[in-house]
Amino acid sequence: MLFQSMFQDEEQAVICTEPATSHVPYHVRLCTRQRSHRDHLEAAGHECILKDAFDFESPSEIANFIKAESLEAALALHLYRGGRLLRGHGIPFGVIFGGTDLNEDVNQGEKNKVMGKVLEEARFAVAFTESMKETAQTQWPHAKGKIFVQSQGISTAPNAAFNWNSFLQRSDMKKHRGNEIALRMGPVEGTSENLLLACFYVQLHTLGNDEVLEINQSADHLHVFLLICGLRRVKDPLYLVDAFSEWHQEEPNVYMVIVGPEVDPVFTREVEAKVKRSPGVRLVGEMAQEDLHAVVKNSFAVVNSSVSEGMSAAILEAMDLEVPVLARNIPGNAAVVTHEVTGLLFSDPQEFVQLAKRLVSDPALEKEVVANGRDYVRMYHSWQAERDTYGHLVRMLEGSPED
Repeated sequence: MLFQSMFQDEEQAVICTEPATSHVPYHVRLCTRQRSHRDHLEAAGHECILKDAFDFESPSEIANFIKAESLEAALALHLYRGGRLLRGHGIPFGVIFGGTDLNEDVNQGEKNKVMGKVLEEARFAVAFTESMKETAQTQWPHAKGKIFVQSQGISTAPNAAFNWNSFLQRSDMKKHRGNEIALRMGPVEGTSENLLLACFYVQLHTLGNDEVLEINQSADHLHVFLLICGLRRVKDPLYLVDAFSEWHQEEPNVYMVIVGPEVDPVFTREVEAKVKRSPGVRLVGEMAQEDLHAVVKNSFAVVNSSVSEGMSAAILEAMDLEVPVLARNIPGNAAVVTHEVTGLLFSDPQEFVQLAKRLVSDPALEKEVVANGRDYVRMYHSWQAERDTYGHLVRMLEGSPED
């Protein structure tokens, strides 16, 4: 049969995945989980089509696309934003909870109802944690038998040729944009059938060409705190800016660098204006994934200040790259960061600064959380285990529900 997989990035309001290219733009890098799912499915012989979900203005357009490509199955990330697009098209599908679906959308009556209907049609659903599974089962008891738990598998590959000093000092940040592509693989092993994997991603606007980093200090004495997120309110990138800027004025060798694409254009303008007025804070647009991993590796710490998270890939990647993590104390972050063990959790900007200062001045603490974080990711976020799980789940999309 032909297989379609639709991914929705928690960062976006559309179905999303990464193009298969070594020059992946940063807005696609935010879809790390989608990229891993695509890789797992391609490894099993499935095919992949990437398309901007904004191209579809109505259910009939999606139906026409499914018919034109002879698609027979689908996989969506984000129960509401991705899953609702798959209802009523007569193809089997599974869903993967994103984060905002269970943390935010579930509290809105109509969206809650739609997500319940999606789960009625879905053959399976995947939650990243037991807590997410429990939340879903409480909201939609009829889905209890079809919800599985699989944490994100993590794999990192920093660009070995990346020049950290040039990055810090450059004033013309290069832009990268993604292009729609289609990947077609061979037949599935053990069958005479080709599976077609259709994935969708969002084409985001880049930041302006006038952005400037210009951190003209020796990297040896610099402490860069890196915040990775799409620029939208739920990620709350301005949460720490005032407190951090005050700290920078006391200690000029500390900087906060926010890396993220424009998701909400209005909010992005607000972020840009705020950053321009804030000493010690910089804003960077899209980056190739391998370059971003290199930036993480060279940073002193990775920061997460989100109001809501499902499971932050940026946090897990930082742990894998042996970089300390400071994360806002919300359920999604607390599920992967144990305070003073695998990272540090803060409840307000003042506590963040206190913990950041402590991390800077206490090499033993830094060494301990880095080692524990690395061990945690390698034990509980295995790339191979995730691949095995999705290989099993995809087989549930073959044949009729009774098979």
